[in-house]
Amino acid sequence: MSTLSAETGPEDVNNQSFWMPGNYHQTVKRTEDAFQACNDIVTCFQERARVERQYAQQLSEWSTKWKPLVDASPLYGSLLRAWQCFLSSADRLSSLHSSICRSLVSEDGDRIRTWQKETFHKKIFGGFKESQDFETGFSRAQKPWAKRLKKLEKAKSAFHKACRKEHMAREREAHAQGNPDIAIEKQRKIQEETELAHQETEKVRARYEKVLEEVTRYAPRYMEEMESIFDQSQEEERKRISFLKQAFLSIHRHLDITNNESVKAVYNELHNTLMSISDQEDLRWWKNTHGPGMPTDWPQFQEWTPDKKHKKGKKEVEQKAVVMERSVMIGGVRVRALYDYAGQETDELSFKAGEEFLKIEDEDDQGWCRGMMDGGKEGLYPANYVEVV
Repeated sequence: MSTLSAETGPEDVNNQSFWMPGNYHQTVKRTEDAFQACNDIVTCFQERARVERQYAQQLSEWSTKWKPLVDASPLYGSLLRAWQCFLSSADRLSSLHSSICRSLVSEDGDRIRTWQKETFHKKIFGGFKESQDFETGFSRAQKPWAKRLKKLEKAKSAFHKACRKEHMAREREAHAQGNPDIAIEKQRKIQEETELAHQETEKVRARYEKVLEEVTRYAPRYMEEMESIFDQSQEEERKRISFLKQAFLSIHRHLDITNNESVKAVYNELHNTLMSISDQEDLRWWKNTHGPGMPTDWPQFQEWTPDKKHKKGKKEVEQKAVVMERSVMIGGVRVRALYDYAGQETDELSFKAGEEFLKIEDEDDQGWCRGMMDGGKEGLYPANYVEVV
């Protein structure tokens, strides 16, 4: 059990101490303060949710704006893929920050609102039931104590008043003694007044001490009742603190993207793409696509043959049309596969990394070449999956 003044100074006891009448109101007000704090927390993180949504929108707009420009840029190969990966990473991060926005509003905000509604019960004419219960409990426990303190204060004032009166009487008596100008009868009367003042002081002192004793005897009961109500208030506050701690941890979990596996995956993929930038690979691609490595139909001596005049069949015409569409290379170019490729269509080749075959047609506008395996099978394959041997 606490003591009244052992740990506090006189000024605190008289003006700020919890034990003094009416000073429990700050504890009662704590319920309304907690309700308002919940409102402020929800509003605060709704604003943070808007920040997340705006950031997600800006990421998406940035990626959308730059994607066609990057795709049409003069970069190529692994360097181009790295630049494009920044944009695709932004799209994925945009989705992540949109989900953070939704979590802050629909999960964390709704959770606090629901708990607030279940914990704080509003009264028809204002205030909360919890606050009124604590107010009633403290008031009932403090009412007898306040009466005794009022009675004690009255007794103390009477005692101090008597002491002042006696003090003044003694000063008059001291002034009268040895003063030839004051008659003996007058001096005797002053002495009698001093004695009466002293008797009155002793009488009032006894009454003051009696009232103080009553207050002291009642103090333990008063303290016990007040602490009982206060402990109930503390328990309610403990529940509020525990809930809001969990609410803050949930908000932190949603905002802390440093431990988010999706974010780690985005940046790991971006990092791997950047690390895969290869000057040798890009330069080789450029050489084979736009440089000396490009296949060509070198001039060769051709014998003249007279035109044969005969009616062309349908099949012959179709075959000639196919030949005209294809730029066949004389002898072909030997290439080696850089990666594994599994054909997705019947007219596509399948091969393993390191396997060699002939490239018999140049790359088309879609990035495909025609090749022929050593077994004689022909088909299409991605041009950037091979290198010239």
